Amino acid sequence: MRIFRSLQEIPNGFGPTIVSVGNFDGVHLGHKHVLRQVVQRARATGSQAVVVTFDPHPLRILRPDAAPKLITPGPVKEKLMAQTGVDVLLSIPFTRDFSMTSPAEFARMLAEKLRAKEVHEGENFHFGHKAEGNAQRLADLGREFGFQVTTYPVMVVRGEPVSSSHIRKLIAAGKVGRARHLLDYVFSISAAPGRGRGYGHKYTVPTINLSRYDELVPGDGVYFTCTRVGNEVFNSVTNVGNRPTFGEESYAIETHLLDFHPLEVTAQTEVEISFLRWRRPELKFPSVEALRAQIGKDVQRAQRYFRLMKTSK
Repeated sequence: MRIFRSLQEIPNGFGPTIVSVGNFDGVHLGHKHVLRQVVQRARATGSQAVVVTFDPHPLRILRPDAAPKLITPGPVKEKLMAQTGVDVLLSIPFTRDFSMTSPAEFARMLAEKLRAKEVHEGENFHFGHKAEGNAQRLADLGREFGFQVTTYPVMVVRGEPVSSSHIRKLIAAGKVGRARHLLDYVFSISAAPGRGRGYGHKYTVPTINLSRYDELVPGDGVYFTCTRVGNEVFNSVTNVGNRPTFGEESYAIETHLLDFHPLEVTAQTEVEISFLRWRRPELKFPSVEALRAQIGKDVQRAQRYFRLMKTSK
């Protein structure tokens, strides 16, 4: 998959193309369904399958206070996009100036810059200045500029709408299992290890904290997880929250690695936590000893969970 990070990077004579436009946060089942059609139509017509997206998310420019935390930050979204089989990802820098683009100007760009023959969108698609354009407006403009528009209803899985906003709500509520059914993969976050454990040589403590992570994280609670530290993967139990047992609250994402052995960890080591199942809410215990006893119970439950997962494969 080629990536163009501005309209200016698109070579002269590029196309023809079959296109889908959107934020694609999460690259969920609904997105994948549309993109499969885009790829199939591109192959059938001798065209390029192109995804057009925006960086940053438009609300981060237009309404920062209302901008969502992302399910998939840019590099993760690009990796998932590459797996769909699309040929090109066009990531347009979203600025206030670009936000002034009218629906007609945007449609002209699709026709002239990308030589779009077809544009595939969800039925709730909006575009252009103040989101004035919708799917019907795009279809009207398509007739003017020479491309056909195909729209898709919102996908429903197990009675739930497959949308980025709904999936964000599930994850924020700790319902990571339900989110997985709509994403079609396990939700995860990645960051460097947090400070305070003295990296450098061997990492000998089976607990690892994440450094600051500014995108979407699951709601406070304890989860069964899978944690990758560099190139090594551990089954794990992760606490997300403020650690109230220790007095003054301090938010942390802290993971206890099962079957731990000492390993090399530096400030640059990537830690990825995949959230498999919610275990319990975060609780305040009367003492550190009581907390340790509960952690022991969580670890036992987790070990049983991972044994069952292994035997069910």
